[in-house]
Amino acid sequence: MLKIAKQTKLAHEEVMNRASKFFGKNGEGLEEIERNPCCISFEGGGGYVSVSITDEQKHRTVDVETREYEYQAKQFLGTL
Repeated sequence: MLKIAKQTKLAHEEVMNRASKFFGKNGEGLEEIERNPCCISFEGGGGYVSVSITDEQKHRTVDVETREYEYQAKQFLGTL
């Protein structure tokens, strides 16, 4: 299991859309199982990815927790 975070100046909704595109059906092929204003979660292939976003004053902190998709999680954060 891996838990990592990164700060970004991207808009909240942009981060959510990028996560959906990267990990979802047209990306890694995971099933989107939950989407709330603060977070989005995916499952598949024996693992999971959870992305949560916290709004700060001048940026957002994106936290990613995963099992079996550690490499992809690092790649995703590198795109932000």
